[in-house]
Amino acid sequence: MEHAKSLLPAGKKWKLVWNDEFDGTELDMTKWSFRYHILQKRQMCLSDETAALDGKGNLVLSLMEKDGHYYCTQLQTGENYMDRPGEKFEKDGFGWPIAKFSEPKFMHKYGYYEIRCKLQTQEGWWSAFWLQSPRIGFCADPKEAGVEVDIMESFRRDNIVSHNNHWGGYGADHKHAGSGDIKLEETADGYHTFGLEWTPDEYIYYIDGKETWRCSEAVSQTEQFILVSTECMGYRWPDVLTREILDSSDKPAESLKKAVLPDAFIVDYVRVYDEIKD
Repeated sequence: MEHAKSLLPAGKKWKLVWNDEFDGTELDMTKWSFRYHILQKRQMCLSDETAALDGKGNLVLSLMEKDGHYYCTQLQTGENYMDRPGEKFEKDGFGWPIAKFSEPKFMHKYGYYEIRCKLQTQEGWWSAFWLQSPRIGFCADPKEAGVEVDIMESFRRDNIVSHNNHWGGYGADHKHAGSGDIKLEETADGYHTFGLEWTPDEYIYYIDGKETWRCSEAVSQTEQFILVSTECMGYRWPDVLTREILDSSDKPAESLKKAVLPDAFIVDYVRVYDEIKD
C-alpha cells in the first residue's frame, strides 16, 4: 500500500533501519508486544482487544466501553524492568519479586523517529508516541539510565500537544523538561507527523516537518525502545483537564464517561532512520 513520505530533517542523509507500515490485516507481533503492567501492577484499562489493522494501511487503537469500564491499548517494542510482574523467587531463603528477563523486539540509539497519525476526537483518554529506557532510574545519570522521551503527547481535544522528557526515575529524584503547549495547524486529511532527531548532544522535535523544540539537557546515551500508547483518564490517573482525583484506581473519570464512541487513535506508520555519515 502507498503511504505518505517521511518528513526527514534537511541537510543530512538518512537510512531506514526499522518501520511498521501496518499493511495487511494482522498486527506484526514480531515487532510489537502489548503493555499490560506498570510498575508490576496490572492496569485494568489496558487491553489487547482494542488494537487492529483496518486493511487500508492503518493501525487503529480504539476506545472501548464494556459494562461501565473503558479499555485501550499500549504497544511497545521492549519493556521496562520495573513493569514486569514477577513472583518472589527464593533459593536458600533468599530472593526478590523480580520477573524473568524479556528479549526486546527493537531497541535503538540515536537517529530519527517518526509517526504519522490522526488524533482521537473525544475527551477522557490520551495518546502518545515515545521512547523509554528498559532501566530508567536505576542510577542518577540519565546518560546511563536513559530518559523517557515523549515525542508526542495528546491530552486535550483542542489540537494542543506537547513534547516532554523525564529522567531520574519516578520517585524523589524525578526531573522533567517540556515544550509546553503547542497548537497544531489544521491539515487536509487530519493526519499529523511527529518526529524526533536524537543525537549524542540533544533532542530536536518536529511537527509536520517543522522544528518545534530542542532539549540538550539529560540526553540518553543508551538504547531505548518505542511505545505507541493510549490511556484512559481515571483508573491510575486523575482527569488531566478537571484534575478530578478518584477515590479508587478502578474507576473511569467523569470526562471519559462522556466520550461518544466509536473513537480511535489512528496510525499510518512508525519509522526509524539512522543518519548516514560521509
